[in-house]
Amino acid sequence: MTGPETIARLRGRTLDLLAEWTPIRSFAGNEAGLKVMAQTLIAHLRDDLGATIIADGLKLDPPVVHARIERGAPVTILLYNMYDVMPATLEGWSVDPFIGGVIEGPKGPRYVGRGAENNKGPMAAMLVALAHLIATSTLDANIEILLEGQEETGSGALRRYLTAQDTPVRRTSTALFPSFCEYGGGPPRIYFGFKGLAQGRISVESGDWGGPMKPCHASNSPWIANPIWELAKALAGLDGGSRGAVALPAPLAPVLDVLAATFDPQAELAFRAASRFSRDGTPRELLEHVLTAAHLNLAEVSSSPLGGRSVIPTGASARFDMRLPAGLDPDDEIARLARDCAPALLSLDDAYPGCWFDPAALGFAELAGSYRALGANPQSWPWAIGAAPAYAFAGVSDAFIIGGLGHGGNAHGPDEFVELSGIDRFIQSLLLWLPAIAAKGRS
Repeated sequence: MTGPETIARLRGRTLDLLAEWTPIRSFAGNEAGLKVMAQTLIAHLRDDLGATIIADGLKLDPPVVHARIERGAPVTILLYNMYDVMPATLEGWSVDPFIGGVIEGPKGPRYVGRGAENNKGPMAAMLVALAHLIATSTLDANIEILLEGQEETGSGALRRYLTAQDTPVRRTSTALFPSFCEYGGGPPRIYFGFKGLAQGRISVESGDWGGPMKPCHASNSPWIANPIWELAKALAGLDGGSRGAVALPAPLAPVLDVLAATFDPQAELAFRAASRFSRDGTPRELLEHVLTAAHLNLAEVSSSPLGGRSVIPTGASARFDMRLPAGLDPDDEIARLARDCAPALLSLDDAYPGCWFDPAALGFAELAGSYRALGANPQSWPWAIGAAPAYAFAGVSDAFIIGGLGHGGNAHGPDEFVELSGIDRFIQSLLLWLPAIAAKGRS
């Protein structure tokens, strides 16, 4: 196992990169910041890791950076990460979110800054760990590297890049998404897949059904219908968000059996910072519900024009996101949603399917072994309840795996952080995980 002095040096290098990268405002809508971040990463990959830049992606919006480290090895590993972050204001932060810095936290020093946990911190530590493995000749594998700047808004550019018929991404033994996976300080979770995602709006516009063509005084409400009421009627018929469901694939059924036997709903409530679940049931029933059904979330309800008081508006809409378990066709679910919310109209922004992988695929057992070697007992899930475009990696890899120790928090919120001890554990886990994959792939 790597000694504490080496880990401390690698942590210092990670913090140096975070100090350089945190001020780059690489969030959706800031095209200049995204391009600067991509260019910064290209220079780092080329100059610090000696990687060949296959595509700088600067013609894509936002850029997809694709690099390769060719070592003439029999195994090829794909490392994926993201450089886009969420916007932030100063409100609620201990430090400027786009300057960042180390502060004292409840469990020791932590780095605070936008992207510390999600996902500039893991990306920086991933590249630092990779550089160490290359410098010490302890990773007998070729490396494909894909870094994108659109994960928070659907990964459209990356998905097109990966699924293009002539994609330059070479076939790999496994695709890895290194991240801090000791969420909330709890046991790390191993996911054998991810849900898909559909996003868009459900809308009612006056011109479609006879409401006011321009905002009019609310005194007319006895005889002129209000689009907000019409939208509320449409949403009320959607059955609280639960949609179609699937059966778990046979290879994943034993994973659910083991998980259900140890699943603690109260611990999950604490993990999610919630007071109660929206439904009752046994641990297994709750798990089956969240894993196997499509779920519709309403993220925003608004009227147009905004800011009206005592008026009948001309339109109303609700932004939705629907997470789809593997095996459900997004087109079918979107068509059914459109029928169920009629006469309101559905407009789709984006959609992609869920995807699962064989638990025997290269990388899963090696991830569990790296966790156990560092004193963590992982918890395996059939797939994540969250969405990720894993399906796009299925064309170039037998698995897409998120993994890595380390504890951070407050992603998307004020004082986003990673514990410095979490950086250490993350690097240690990668220094075990990656060589183990390479060794198993050669055998």
